[in-house]
Amino acid sequence: MKYLMLKHYRGGPGMNFTPMDQWTPDEVDAHMQYMNDFADRLRNSGEFVDAQALSQEGTFVRHDGEGRPPVTDGPFAETKDLIAGWMVIDVESQERAYQLAGELSAAPGAGGEPIREWLEVRPFLTAPTTVTE
Repeated sequence: MKYLMLKHYRGGPGMNFTPMDQWTPDEVDAHMQYMNDFADRLRNSGEFVDAQALSQEGTFVRHDGEGRPPVTDGPFAETKDLIAGWMVIDVESQERAYQLAGELSAAPGAGGEPIREWLEVRPFLTAPTTVTE
């Protein structure tokens, strides 16, 4: 089963939430090294699919009717809702997906302490089973 792990960096109970732009270069390097080592371990086990970090910039776009240009001015998400990045994994069970998300949540942040970030774990939608007679 494939799962998407969304990294929100939105704060939350028990999270060491100091925005990354306030970290020292060494703290950012340690965090990125943890992320890279985690991904490498999943590549070796065959559970890694893909991962990307996202820029803080972005624009909401929506359809505003036939023949009209897309609307690109708000509403905008609150800072706490920004998605910082994502990782796709392919694992045997939901329990394994949760286990890996828990490990990813322990990436170091400011002061070298685990940030204990909240990750959203969502299964990929799969086609319903087809029954043939």
